[in-house]
Amino acid sequence: MSDTRVLGSRPSGGDPSGPPVSTADHIALAQARSAHNYAPLPVVIASGEGAWVTDVEGRRHLDMLAGYSAMNFGHANPDLLAAAHHQLDRVTLTSRAFYNDQFAPFVTALGDLAGKERVLPMNTGAEAVETAIKVARRWAYEVKGVPDGEATIVVAGGNFHGRTTTIISFSSDPDAYGGFGPYTPGFRSVPYGDAEAVAEAVDGTTAAVLVEPVQGEAGVVVPPPDYLPRLRELCDSERVLLIADEVQSGLGRTGTVRACEHTGVVPDAYLFGKALGGGVLPVSAMVADESVLGVIQPGQHGSTFGGNPMAGAMGRTVVRMLKEGPYLESARTLGEVLRTRLKEFVGDGVAAARSIGLWAGIDIDPSLATGRRMCELLAERGVLVKDTHGSTIRLSPPLVISEEDLNWGLDQLGAVLADLKAGRA
Repeated sequence: MSDTRVLGSRPSGGDPSGPPVSTADHIALAQARSAHNYAPLPVVIASGEGAWVTDVEGRRHLDMLAGYSAMNFGHANPDLLAAAHHQLDRVTLTSRAFYNDQFAPFVTALGDLAGKERVLPMNTGAEAVETAIKVARRWAYEVKGVPDGEATIVVAGGNFHGRTTTIISFSSDPDAYGGFGPYTPGFRSVPYGDAEAVAEAVDGTTAAVLVEPVQGEAGVVVPPPDYLPRLRELCDSERVLLIADEVQSGLGRTGTVRACEHTGVVPDAYLFGKALGGGVLPVSAMVADESVLGVIQPGQHGSTFGGNPMAGAMGRTVVRMLKEGPYLESARTLGEVLRTRLKEFVGDGVAAARSIGLWAGIDIDPSLATGRRMCELLAERGVLVKDTHGSTIRLSPPLVISEEDLNWGLDQLGAVLADLKAGRA
């Protein structure tokens, strides 16, 4: 096995640190020394620009996953890199024991973007969800009057909100929750898209309904158009918080700042993450009005890195880019191209395809290939996507992708399907 001191790609300038190291060497060492909590495709990325990445052996690949939407603005985005470099030269961490000069501008910009009064910054998307659970329970006890320790939260089957111990307690994915009990109580799961089932699950103990406006991990599942409006009406009538997990769906992915905008619904709280850090570092937040977030007082919730100066600098830049840049329009325009092209494949190797904005879930005919096999074959053709359950793959290319590159990537999908049907793959 190669010496670990030379593992990595050659630097972009100056003397090389050692001989180039193969993809196989990188994977072998990673398999030997890391926990096997992922099963990555056999591609070792060394650099990226825009919608393209280059592996350690110099092969280019079209990134049509974009870090599950964390890379909405593409690799090496100059605006984001400039903001990061500027802040790196100033200060990176103060903790919340003190103020920093990026914090107030960041929370103000994000709150204004979402139309809410308060922002509670964290780091990962799962932390934002955990924050929402704590806030909803506290709100139920202090505002709604639910007896202490009895608050419940209604969630949807097929959800993906993270993998912490509490969150997996209401997951319906055996890979996520199996073998990790005992589970946290207080959650009621009902079928996604079924407003009647939510109504039946709500009672006087219900603090919140937590829902993804579009379910990403489940395969880009878009609910019926009346689903969120009916949940909003129900939550209003039953005095229940409606919390929208926009970690994947928000910040441009569907062609809007918030996926909830497609149905005109304004929830009581938004949860943002992934793209909020610009693909540079993890940044997340719960965004709500004072009537909700005002229940949290000093010492009751926090994070050493939450709201750090680097996060503030990146978050502010992301908000500005969404307001001033072409990203939302690009997601809408190219999303229509994506939707139209996917129709070509339905019934011809694809059982079904769902899309909203520049985001799609594609159910491959299971008689042809698993989702994993499709991803492997596409990677051989220079296109990176990710499977989810069974034979479903999902596409979420960076919003900076060109129409030409998007069409090329979809052409490769068509070619793989043709090879599978002809028995060539």
